[in-house]
Amino acid sequence: MLKNIIPEKVESIHMIAICGTGMGALALMLKDLGFTVTGSDLKVYPPMSDFLTDRGIDIAEGFNPDHLSYGPDLVIVGNAVSKDNPEVVGVGEMGLPFCSMPQALNRFVAAEKKQILITGTHGKTTTSAIVAWILDCAGLDETFFIGGILVNFNSNYRLGRGDYIVIEGDEYDTAFFDKGPKFMHYNPYAAILTSVEFDHADIFRDKDHVLQVFTEFAAGLKNDSTLFAFDGDGNVEKVAASAGCKVIEYGSSKGSGWCLDSIDLKPPWSRFEVLKDGDRYGRFETLLVGEHNLLNALSAIAVADLLDIPREIVKQALATFRGVRRRQEVRGVKNGIVVMDDFAHHPTAVRETIKAVKPFYPDGRLIAVFEPRTNTSMRDVFQDVYPGCFDEADLICIRKPPLLKKIPEGQRFSSKKLVQDLKQQGKDALYFENTDLIIDFLKKKAVPGDAILVMSNGGFDKIHERLLEAL
Repeated sequence: MLKNIIPEKVESIHMIAICGTGMGALALMLKDLGFTVTGSDLKVYPPMSDFLTDRGIDIAEGFNPDHLSYGPDLVIVGNAVSKDNPEVVGVGEMGLPFCSMPQALNRFVAAEKKQILITGTHGKTTTSAIVAWILDCAGLDETFFIGGILVNFNSNYRLGRGDYIVIEGDEYDTAFFDKGPKFMHYNPYAAILTSVEFDHADIFRDKDHVLQVFTEFAAGLKNDSTLFAFDGDGNVEKVAASAGCKVIEYGSSKGSGWCLDSIDLKPPWSRFEVLKDGDRYGRFETLLVGEHNLLNALSAIAVADLLDIPREIVKQALATFRGVRRRQEVRGVKNGIVVMDDFAHHPTAVRETIKAVKPFYPDGRLIAVFEPRTNTSMRDVFQDVYPGCFDEADLICIRKPPLLKKIPEGQRFSSKKLVQDLKQQGKDALYFENTDLIIDFLKKKAVPGDAILVMSNGGFDKIHERLLEAL
């Protein structure tokens, strides 16, 4: 019989699907805390596999009940693992205690710390990274657990001894035995809510379903928590209204507690003023691009003020923040052509990323390369929305979704239709069956001064490296 509990005494832990970004980071944290950690995964490959084994964590290839034969005190089950996984079946047959990744993080790492939780459809990773870097610059020896590699740390986790932990609060489901969002497992001292939109069509029915889970989260915040809510999103306003704690708005409204003002773009710097309760708080500069990222920075500034971090330290942190990999990350420049990588896949993220990047490359074309790859972007739910997201791109390359067989036939996104719609709007757009054709095309068409912005949540067949080599 399955036992979703964490025993009082735990010394050895086995992790099913250990090579995921979050699971791998948690494995390393647990190892650093002194636990004996083993793991298994269906596809064991670098760099995560090397990273784990180099730290003394044994990883088994494939899923087999024999991997549990040593009788671990606890089994942590990744959220991509199904109930009929051979090791999950073995857990039940052996009567081993098991839990989810956020349960384990909360119990072993976060429970005794003041939790700073960043939630929302967009901007979670970057905002979490900014907050973590500010805390680090302030010497607070923070812990963090974030869904992207922070360039300043070359890591997506840190195990500090200070009072605070920064957690990226994912709304995706927790595990096969817990279909609620991961962020419901935490008890934040402060939380940021950046945005609320429909996404993750594989687990959410519609926008109302998304609103429901975020509302449950806000309603569950304790009285002594503080929620920083973005003022430019009606859905955020609805969610924040259910919070029983103090709510502080941030954004572009002069009536909000924290306001972004006087933006000045002088590449590579973005400079901006910040108002607190209508009064000038300070002027900041950052290498981040786009108003959406400046709003992310604004929310981080607000949290820093709550923690009494001096604004001069905050200024220093923002000026030295080097970003997150795969978020507007320049992968290389070849013959005057920039190749940039970005995680954008939701229509809003695609639109805002293109809008943000365009002013920083005024002397050439912005070439947008888009691969619909997520369970949502490969569905037709945003078929009529995507055509309005590429307005500021000069040349648009759309790849056929690579994993369409996962989506029922009547629900599949059409890259061909997107290209047709873009052409009807007068845009220079092309459809490509595969990545090789995109590379061949850009090798001939890209010229010095151009910036190629590649957007996908996946590896995109290593297009960045291959493009740089071809150019």
